[in-house]
Amino acid sequence: MIDYNPKEWFRYIFYFQKADTVRKLAPMILTMAAYSSVIAYLIIVHFRINENNDLKNISLMHSLLGFVISMLLVFRTNTAYDRWWEGRKQWGSLMNGSRNLALKIAGLIGPEYAAERQFFMKMIPNYAFSLKNHLRNRYISEDFEDSALFGKSSLITTDHIPNQIAAALFAKVIELQRKGILLPEHTLLLNHELEGFTNICGACERIKNTPIPLSYSSFIKKFIFIYCLTLPIGYVFSLHFLVIPFVMFVFYILASLEVIAEEIEDPFGEDSNDLPIERICKGIQTSAHALLK
Repeated sequence: MIDYNPKEWFRYIFYFQKADTVRKLAPMILTMAAYSSVIAYLIIVHFRINENNDLKNISLMHSLLGFVISMLLVFRTNTAYDRWWEGRKQWGSLMNGSRNLALKIAGLIGPEYAAERQFFMKMIPNYAFSLKNHLRNRYISEDFEDSALFGKSSLITTDHIPNQIAAALFAKVIELQRKGILLPEHTLLLNHELEGFTNICGACERIKNTPIPLSYSSFIKKFIFIYCLTLPIGYVFSLHFLVIPFVMFVFYILASLEVIAEEIEDPFGEDSNDLPIERICKGIQTSAHALLK
């Protein structure tokens, strides 16, 4: 995620970062420019079709369909942003749950149990890092910190790693209860945070694995494409060769909304507009180390 000052206007009006939609859509925008040039040349120069031709009535279709396409894009943008914001709330809950678990463990388990405290100090951040990598469909061994009671060798990297770490955390709490280090009521006190890890993982998997239905995505792309293809035919009589930049600009606006929606509907990747989950993981690690060191 790119950090920026939302109060700055002029800097970001003329700023084009790597993921800007202009860069992504440049080939299509140039293609639309070439297409519009050909249409304008054929109508104005080659065939010399006059303004009284019925082709100019195509612009009426654009006026009628403009409201429809705007409603579709509003729906598309809102749906994508809801997924982005839901993902941010889930990772915020993971940050709070991790801090609360570390805080409770620090109060319930004394300094004389150094190995147990170190286990939770390492494993709580390990869960956050493993969830990050799980949502990106990869495993990075360097993100996992070994503890005296649980190491990388205990993981089955081909299986669901966040579940393995959550199971290890819960098993350790039950083990400490059986040893008398924790009381049964302490286990109930910790249960909410332990359950929260799996609940958050499930919510993030739901966001990642359930994109917008194909019918919606396909229809919006077709609608934008056909709408822009017919623009030069309808407006060439009133704009003449100025229809070329006009079509380029309209296509840029409409297609950019779709591209932005595609990017933020899966907010757990490494795109510029995705969530700062790497920073959140490091924040959880810092908090756990500060509370349990």
